[in-house]
Amino acid sequence: MGNTDFECSHRVAVPPPRSFLLSIKSSLKETFFPDDPFRQFKDQPLARKLILGLQYFMPILEWAPRYTFEYFKADVVAGITIASLAVPQGISYANLASLPPIIGLYSSFVPPLIYAMLGSSRDLAIGTVAVPSLLISSMLGEVVNPHQNTKLYVQLVVTATFFAGVFQASLGFLRLGFIVDFLSHATIVGFMGGAATVVCLQQLKGILGLVHFTHGTDLVSVMKSILGQTHKWRWESGVLGCCFLFFLILTRYFSKRRPTFFWINAMAPLISVILGSILVYFSHAEKHGVEVIGHLKKGLNPPSLSELAFGSQYLSTAIKTGLITGLIALAEGIAVGRSFAMFKNYHIDGNKEMIAFGMMNIAGSCTSCYLTSGPFSRTAVNFNAGCKTAVSNIVMATAVMITLLFLTPLFHYTPLVVLSSIIISAMLGLIDYEAAIHLWKVDKFDFVICIGSYFGVVFGSVEIGLVIAIVISLLRVLLFVARPRTCVLGNIPNSINYRSVDQYPIAQSVPGILILQIEAPIYFANSNYLRERILRWINEEEDKLKSSLEIGLQYVVLDMSAVCSIDTSGISMLEEVKKILDRKGLKLVLANPGSEVMKKLDRSKFIEAIGDEWIYLTVAEAVGACNFMLHSCKTNPKTDDSEEADNNV
Repeated sequence: MGNTDFECSHRVAVPPPRSFLLSIKSSLKETFFPDDPFRQFKDQPLARKLILGLQYFMPILEWAPRYTFEYFKADVVAGITIASLAVPQGISYANLASLPPIIGLYSSFVPPLIYAMLGSSRDLAIGTVAVPSLLISSMLGEVVNPHQNTKLYVQLVVTATFFAGVFQASLGFLRLGFIVDFLSHATIVGFMGGAATVVCLQQLKGILGLVHFTHGTDLVSVMKSILGQTHKWRWESGVLGCCFLFFLILTRYFSKRRPTFFWINAMAPLISVILGSILVYFSHAEKHGVEVIGHLKKGLNPPSLSELAFGSQYLSTAIKTGLITGLIALAEGIAVGRSFAMFKNYHIDGNKEMIAFGMMNIAGSCTSCYLTSGPFSRTAVNFNAGCKTAVSNIVMATAVMITLLFLTPLFHYTPLVVLSSIIISAMLGLIDYEAAIHLWKVDKFDFVICIGSYFGVVFGSVEIGLVIAIVISLLRVLLFVARPRTCVLGNIPNSINYRSVDQYPIAQSVPGILILQIEAPIYFANSNYLRERILRWINEEEDKLKSSLEIGLQYVVLDMSAVCSIDTSGISMLEEVKKILDRKGLKLVLANPGSEVMKKLDRSKFIEAIGDEWIYLTVAEAVGACNFMLHSCKTNPKTDDSEEADNNV
């Protein structure tokens, strides 16, 4: 399209019409199947399609035929290494969730086996995680006391795990993985940091040897509980806890400085458990205020399908706990898996991961396990140990199975203060202050989201912090949609490029022409704002030209390169702007509208109203046409356009 006297090199085309059903199909495909998982099934015989389908839902069938003995040796080493971390962590996090310690070991046996068959990550190490454990304790502990009614509490935890698994698997089967994306990086940094702080504060109960402690997770409640029981502090427990905490932090620091000795940090929790148990056994410290785990029964996971409390009066609380903890565990697991996949340059399928997480938690809820995911610390150890495939999870599960069958009596004298030290040491790594500083330097709004999430968790509760972070993130999205950025463009000297005059001070305005760029889709939420902003730009430009006695404003060029979509409110806004410009004697010109925009402008007859000769492929062509008309008006003042302008005035 172009003016009859000014030749432009290309025409802006209206895309061919598509049926409504085809448009809906395309939109749904891009929303739910952006990775096009069905492309591999095209032009394949039925038998091959069946094999590919099984491989898609069970990735182990895809890589198992290529598995080698060299891979197996590496996976065995990695699996044994993470098993040494899984046993003390499993017991510790079960204690954090106010569950019997044996359930922590159960949770490191069945879920890793399920994930090894269904998961798409080669590095993710499956196990219990701290933040969901804290959430379970805080949410379910409000309705049922885990110490006074242990059986009912365990039933509710298993039920919450079941619903978490159903929720996770449903997201995967329904291709709703994009929901997790609403938890932004800033949200996760603040939330994890706040949760880690709360977990550390909660573990002061074990460090100080306190028996009675608040169920609240906020800073004020914890400090009141600690300072209100100073007469009950046990110095023996405190000294023992500080010593083991110092040892764990020292091994982590050493392993960070010398990455080749990563195994020292990996083995430190198990070494702490062994040393603590030996010390208590020979010193009889349990008689002097140092609490121990006590009896752990031998044997593999008992079935718990009949324990699911579907008829309980607290079912709604269990469902709510399952949904919230399931979402948090899912976000953490996928984020950790993707982070380590980047190092090995392979792809993590988010929807497959959701299905894998969901199925392993459903299976776990039926085998006396509670919620599991892919914790960062265990996955980092697995990665550094040189794992090649998910077989490392199978090796870890086998080691835990041997522990359950033969070694559980050895943990009888394990002091709880050692478990508290292990948890605190692990949580300190989740307080990523460097990431918060980076957010402050790069994006102040992201920093506000991060800090809001952090303080919401620390001074309110884990749920409040999460809600605050999500609300602030959504408000930011709405703000960007409702108040999109617009700017004035100018010509870069000796080029045909037009850039923002704010970003490029050398960009020069074109006499008689105002060039505006809209940098967002035009929807009902921002159409009124854009109309007012465009008119304000025009009025400011006219006032500036009047005061400088330069040539008056004649043309307004809208660069619509960044406008990927428009709705009927946006089209009405353009129609109003055109009418106002007509009354002012100005001409509206469009540059490079996208295909979706052109299609809707054509259907609404706006192109017919503006004239298809005033729509150009680039800003340079639009400015060239306007300059040509300005030059024509100077040489022949009574052109049709000038007469029309006079009439409009």
